[in-house]
Formats: sequence, structure tokens, C-alpha cells
Amino acid sequence: MVASPYLAILALLALALLRVSVTLYYRARSPLQSVPGPWLSKWTSVVTDYHWFRGQRAFYVERLHKQYGPVICLGPTEVAFSSTSAAKTIHSYTRPFLKTSFYSKLRRYGGHDSVFTARGMEQHARYRRLLSGPMSESSLKSVEHIVRARVDLAIERMDEEMKRRGAVDVMKWWQFFSTDVIGELTFGESFRMLEIGKKNQYVEDLEKIATVGGLRIAFPTLMRLATKLPLPFLRDLSATDLRLRNYPIESIQRYRNIIAADPWNPKPTLFTKLFKAGEEGLSQQEIVSNAEAYIVAGSDTTAHTLTYLVWAVCRESEVKTRLVEEVTALPDGYTNEDLKQLPYLNQVLDEILRLFSAAPSSLPREVPKGGFEVDGYWIPGGVTVSTQAYSMHRNPVLFPEPERFNPSRWESPKKEMRDAWMAFGGGARACLGIHLAYMELRQATVKFFRTYPNAKVSSLEGFSDDDMEQVIYFLMFPKNKRCLIQTS
Repeated sequence: MVASPYLAILALLALALLRVSVTLYYRARSPLQSVPGPWLSKWTSVVTDYHWFRGQRAFYVERLHKQYGPVICLGPTEVAFSSTSAAKTIHSYTRPFLKTSFYSKLRRYGGHDSVFTARGMEQHARYRRLLSGPMSESSLKSVEHIVRARVDLAIERMDEEMKRRGAVDVMKWWQFFSTDVIGELTFGESFRMLEIGKKNQYVEDLEKIATVGGLRIAFPTLMRLATKLPLPFLRDLSATDLRLRNYPIESIQRYRNIIAADPWNPKPTLFTKLFKAGEEGLSQQEIVSNAEAYIVAGSDTTAHTLTYLVWAVCRESEVKTRLVEEVTALPDGYTNEDLKQLPYLNQVLDEILRLFSAAPSSLPREVPKGGFEVDGYWIPGGVTVSTQAYSMHRNPVLFPEPERFNPSRWESPKKEMRDAWMAFGGGARACLGIHLAYMELRQATVKFFRTYPNAKVSSLEGFSDDDMEQVIYFLMFPKNKRCLIQTS
């Protein structure tokens, strides 16, 4: 006897209803019901996901912190914290909570991890052991001349545009500068974007990294179906995603060609150690995955920070005057060590990284099996907990007038201010490239304001503060991806 199709449909509906009922039952009994936050978040993460899709999640989370306090429920399995005590617990050096599956969604090349996406402590330690040496302050001294040369060329190209156009799009040139630096330091050969002087497919794809990565994290199935859906926006992002997979492969091959040309004395790069590491070395797939991580982390992030720095300083005449006085007093042969000693320059950097962190969004971590108490709340094992720099940096108790660009707040910072400052992440998983980033930021800032002491924000071509509105997925970028500066 063949069952009626109606009975089969009813059976499926009954199973679906049972599953929903069981889910709601467990969520109703979850300890997260006692965590402050919107009532809907106790049952579904749909509102949080919606804000993520729009590149507005960080702002949404900050609004909730202002309304409910330092602990908020973002979904039935996610809690966000904004206190330094919670950050120390979650990102502990000795017993850090592990990264969640969120990071696995960022893997591209063959599904292999990089130093950024690796979740396990042993795997991450292995990557860091091989990659951290060339990124140390002492090792980077040997490449300072490369950074300085690229800065000099960036300013030359800006000057040409300034004279021709009446203003310069500093974001474009900082993008070219940072892309060239990471290309030469990682793969032995610059991408030569400063010489080309205009955006090509590669740069256009880099500009979409934040959006592509954000959608791949929040809606992986949608991105997998993008090529089959009749939506030009999604198809374009899917094509960008595919090209981004190929760039690191091409870059690694170029470096192998350099090695083949001079196998006895290859040009040293940040990756040279990986090719000489023997059994401890990384596989080809792992090398490519880490190359991609370097391209992403070493280009957009530095470029966007420099863009906001120039814009913010040029809007505050007192800040600019003080910074210009300090940098113009330097001798012509200054070094990175000299720049590290400039108090106001470094206060400006700390403040710009507070207000405009390149990666200010949530850093999701998984509560260990058995559960853990964080800031007085018992969180079950497997639940996602997170902190976000965007909120940590806007604590009005630690940072009065938090939205004000005020470098002087860092003249004599309290320990609590330093503890809350997470521009490069926190704990053992803090950004590997922090010393390189600071070298680039210092060199570029000093050169720019020594060259353009009278720089100011331009209104040419309708440019306004609206262009600089932040869009935040995992990484942050200015809404209209331009920043026009002029000198007269």
C-alpha cells in the first residue's frame, strides 16, 4: 500500500514542528535567557545577521551596549562583552578561548588554514613559529629602506595628482603604497601599483575584500550559489572571490621564479623561512593560504588607517600644527627608531587606531567545554563570546568624549586605557604584523606632513564627511572609498 502524499507532507510538517518545539524548549531553559539584550535575540540571531549583511553590525552592537550595558545577548548562542575584565578572560595568554568556526568560513585555497584562520592552539603556534621571526622589530630593520622608498614614491605621485587635479585622493595612493610594500616584503617583488598609478582589477578586488569576506562569513551558502543566481551584485562578488584565490598562487610562483634565478642567494622575504624549514615547513597549500592572509592584512588595513589619519588630522588645526612642528624638526636622515621616540606622533597613531581601527568588529571565541563564568554570567560550553574594538574603544569612562579625535588623551594613559585598546586584537592571537604596520604608519605620516604642512580636507568633486562614513564587516573601510586632500 502506497502512503498518500498528503500523509507524507503532514509527517514532514510534524517533524519540523517537533524540531522547532525542542529548539524553543532548550532556548527557553538556556542560561543566556538571563543575559541582558533584546528579547528577540534570546530566540534568533536574525536581527544581528541583518546588520552584518549591511556592514552595520559593529554599530548595532555598540548601540546595544549603550542601552543594556557591557554584557549583551546577540543571539541564542552568542554573547558580546565590552569590559576589559571580559577581554582578559576571553583572550587570555595562558588559557585563551579558541576561535570559532566563524574563521573557517574565511578559508579559500583548498580549505587550508592560515595563521589568521587556524583555530587550534598547536596549529597556530606552528604557523607563528615560522612566520613571527621576520616580523619582529629587529628583523624589520633590514627592510626599512624598502618602506621608506615606497613612501617617497607615494608622495611623488600624490604631488603629481595634486598639481594636475587640485587635490589628491590619498586613499588611492595609500592603497597602492601598502600593496606594493606587502608585495615586495612577502614575495620579493613589488606589485608596482605606485608606478602604474591607476586602479586595475587587482586593486578593485582588494577594495571588495571586506564586503566579500563579510558575506562569506554570514551567508556562506548564498556565496556558493552566487554564480547560479540571477543577481549581478552577487555574481560580481563571486567572480571577485575567485580572483582573490588566484592572486596568492601567482605571487608565490613569482617568488619561486626569483629563487630559481638565483638559488644560492635568493632575495630574503617574510616568507623565505617557509621554503627552508624542512620537515617543519608548510605545505604548498598552507603557504598559499598564508600568502593570501598577508595580502589582505598588509594592504587594506594600513591604507585605511592612513586615510583616516590624514583626514582626521587635517580637520583639527591644533592637532595638525602640533604634529607638523614635531615632524619638521626631524633631521633628513631620520630612521624608524627616531620616529618611535616622537611622543605626539605616537599619540596621534594611538588615537586614530582607537577611533578607526582597521578591524573593529567582533572577535568571536568559543567557550570551553563545561562552560565558563565571564563577568558574573555562566556561559555554557560551545557558546560564542566576543569583544569588539569598536565598543572597547568607546567606553566613556576610560575615553571621555569617545567620538572626539583627541591625541592628547594618550599623553599619560591609564593602565585601563591600554587594557581596553585592541586595535590589533588581543592576547596570544594579536596581529602578527603590528611592528610592520607601525613602521609604515610612522614613515608615511611623517613624510606626508613634512611635505604638506598646509594640507586640508578638500570639497572638490563634492567630497564631504559623508564619504568617510565607516562601513564595517570584519574589516572597515570608508563608505565611498575616497579621501580628497588639497593644499590651497
